[in-house]
Amino acid sequence: MHFGVTEQTYYRWRKEYGGMRVEQARSLKELEKENGRLKKLVADISLDNAILKEAAKGNF
Repeated sequence: MHFGVTEQTYYRWRKEYGGMRVEQARSLKELEKENGRLKKLVADISLDNAILKEAAKGNF
C-alpha cells in the first residue's frame, strides 16, 4: 500500500469514512475527540461524587 498504510487499514478507513467529504471526516474526528474528553470529565465527576457521598456517611 502507498504511504506506509496497510491494505487492511485502508479498507477499514474506507468503510468508516467512505462516503464523507474531507471536512465531514475532520468534523467527525473533532467530535469524537470532544466526546472522549467529556466522558472523562463525567467519570471524574462521578468518582468525586461517590467519594463525597462516602465521606458524608463517615465511611472514610
